[in-house]
Amino acid sequence: MPLPLEISSAPQDRVLRQLVAATLFEGLVPFRIEPLDRLTWTSGGHQYRCRATLGTFGRPRIHPHSIEMKSDGNWVPASLLAIVTGLPGNGITRDKLLRELEHTVTLCQWNEDNIPPRDRRDMAFAELDGALHEGHPYHPCFKARYGFTIEDNLRFGPESAKPFQLFWALHARDTIRQALDRDETSFWKSELGEDVWNKIDDARQAKSLDWNDFALVPMHPWQWQRLRDGAGSDLIARGKLHGLGHFGDRYLASQSLRSLHNLDRPLAASIKLPLDVVNTSSRRTLDPHSVCTAPILSRWIAGMVGEDAAFRDRYPLTILQEYAAVLAEHDGDLSGQIGAIWRETALKDLLPGEEVIPFNALMMLEADEKPFVHPWIERFGLMPWLNRLLEISILPVWHLLVHHGLAVEAHGQNMLLVHRDGWPVRLVLRDFHESVEFCPFFLRHPAKAPDFPSLDARYRDAPPNQYYWMDNLDSLRELVADTLFVYNLAEVAHLLDHVYQLPEASFWQRVEALLETYAASNGASQRMAALGYNAATIQTESLLTRKLLAREPEYHHDVPNFFTKATAERRTMR
Repeated sequence: MPLPLEISSAPQDRVLRQLVAATLFEGLVPFRIEPLDRLTWTSGGHQYRCRATLGTFGRPRIHPHSIEMKSDGNWVPASLLAIVTGLPGNGITRDKLLRELEHTVTLCQWNEDNIPPRDRRDMAFAELDGALHEGHPYHPCFKARYGFTIEDNLRFGPESAKPFQLFWALHARDTIRQALDRDETSFWKSELGEDVWNKIDDARQAKSLDWNDFALVPMHPWQWQRLRDGAGSDLIARGKLHGLGHFGDRYLASQSLRSLHNLDRPLAASIKLPLDVVNTSSRRTLDPHSVCTAPILSRWIAGMVGEDAAFRDRYPLTILQEYAAVLAEHDGDLSGQIGAIWRETALKDLLPGEEVIPFNALMMLEADEKPFVHPWIERFGLMPWLNRLLEISILPVWHLLVHHGLAVEAHGQNMLLVHRDGWPVRLVLRDFHESVEFCPFFLRHPAKAPDFPSLDARYRDAPPNQYYWMDNLDSLRELVADTLFVYNLAEVAHLLDHVYQLPEASFWQRVEALLETYAASNGASQRMAALGYNAATIQTESLLTRKLLAREPEYHHDVPNFFTKATAERRTMR
């Protein structure tokens, strides 16, 4: 059940190819394009070559088992060690990268050996969200989960689909912050049910602890063990943190690992919990400033969508609100390690006959070696289905950006697709607390934006570009173009090219025509021009560079913009 160029039982080759693709794409080493689709480059004193094509936005697509290095005059298969050794950075960052790459290979191989192929097309949403095991299609550390052992992965990884209860603890109130949608006791009784609440309360009384002094916090079972034996041991010794035990509903891990779906009550909230695990680009703890801001951001965005009839009639969109949060404020090793965010379930607004899937399912091949979407394409025809998909997936995000001035991180995990028997119906967006940007001067209704300085002391003297508010429109364009186009729809375009021989250029011409039609229909040409969506080059995030250099929160590089060429061709035709 791989991505289009992935070969089952060869995880090392996939990791190697994604490492090289990221290295070349981000300009970490210069490369040459040779005849017969061959790329060549020199790094760390070694010559390398591979067979590849360059997709839209310059993304290299490297052929399986084609990466070679020259050794003693002969071309031999390249190794992770050799390639990593020649990369920029220092010994510490390169060694860390190599460990994460090797751990990715190990966990992928474990999945290959232990998770039998399954028919994912008929899975319920929560099961499907965990069964999308392929991980990030670009980042080479797509399954590093550094901190998890094989045993941890078996117990808590989404691929094994093993349900587990949350661990519940009491934390001293002096550093607790909460953003709940009702009073505290009512919130817990509503979320847990009276029976579970009473069991937790009995456990509290057994420890002779007072609700006036302690607040309830849920924890991932793995995180509790990690804290108990490590950074949280001092809190426990000082009587500031008390474990109560495992209670309540069973949860399933989603593909993002730290977001959990309620198995026993599918219509109940999903919950996002910190994990002291490194995966892809970062530690999967919670950014402290964002936790209790999450409900305010969600209400703002949901109001923006609810008050605009276009999101009902023309660009159908559902927002999954992060409606409650709790955080234990700590510095140092405990920062962002204890807390939770509750999010509405993706099933909450489904009408009879509707189903919902994670958007990145659209990129995948299944056990029958056909795309996940193949039955839908057979039913509706490739072009009618694709045209509808592009309308449903792009225009709500684009309308948020162009009309309202809000940029969201629309990658394959944050986007969900509602469909009827495969026909796209509407888009669902989730996970906003760390991935929303705006420019105050570009907002349609700036007075309705949250008063950030009143929400968190960290916001009061913060400069632009540090949190949610930017001082330039390039940042907004980058966030949307980066996530929606360069690293998301580019994978769908690649799949359709690979399987159905639809040229990627044809795919993106339809996207460009869709954006131009939007501009004409909404009188939005001026605002789109201000965003520079068709600039000659656009910036995209350098995910591998960030791991290697590790001095800045983000790194970026320029890539060729397909929409420049399309715009120029259209002007010539006129």
